[in-house]
Amino acid sequence: MKYFLILFILSFKIYGQKNPGPRFVSMGSGGIAMQDVWAVQQNPAGITGMKRPVLALAFQRHLLDPDLSTQSAVFVIPHRRSAFGLSLERYGFDAYKEQQAGISYAMGFGHSLRLAIGVRYSQLSIVQYGSSNSFDVEAGFQFRITEKFTVASHLANPGGMRSGAGTPVRLSFGVLYTFTDRLVMITDVRKSFDYALDVMTGLEYKIVDWFSLRGGVSANPFKQYAGFGLEYRKVSIEGAVSSHITLGYTPQISLGYEF
Repeated sequence: MKYFLILFILSFKIYGQKNPGPRFVSMGSGGIAMQDVWAVQQNPAGITGMKRPVLALAFQRHLLDPDLSTQSAVFVIPHRRSAFGLSLERYGFDAYKEQQAGISYAMGFGHSLRLAIGVRYSQLSIVQYGSSNSFDVEAGFQFRITEKFTVASHLANPGGMRSGAGTPVRLSFGVLYTFTDRLVMITDVRKSFDYALDVMTGLEYKIVDWFSLRGGVSANPFKQYAGFGLEYRKVSIEGAVSSHITLGYTPQISLGYEF
């Protein structure tokens, strides 16, 4: 099974196993217009709304294979109108490994505009193929048009480095609409170098102040998503699962703490 997955990855050039966190995953793996600690992985402009430092850890089991998983950690330190974000991630198994580390800086301008820039180091190692590494840069923004409507964009690796590690050139546009203080909807459009256009959309409904349900879909490939969020004082627990029509289910869970 593991060596089949290596051939699958090499044949179809599956890009960046960057985990955007359960909240984003459960809403279709979009959400570049959202604010959250996991925005470090999706669009760092979304970390500017945080008031206190937050640390979050996630574990993702791919295709229910006991040997194939992703371990992720994100840490955000806000400072006045700006914020610093750090991320670490490891994906794979003994014969195939991807590791990434990133740092980003975001700043808010007035009530509406948030800008961010970041750099990410990636390393790819495959048994009998060797290893490679790269430095990628990224930039993003969020703009609140009204209290209910936000637009955003994110650009990853504009230099187009093609070393075999890191992310391909990727441009995303997204919107967030707040129906009520308990119901929000996101829609993203994403285009990656050498890949077809992808569209993803999702909903988050806060049943009570401390519990939320989420769901979403993505178009290319077609996948379905679901998840939940649980908050108690300074602790948050989030879960998500994605369903691929051919490959099956990929669950994940995260634990966050606000200092």
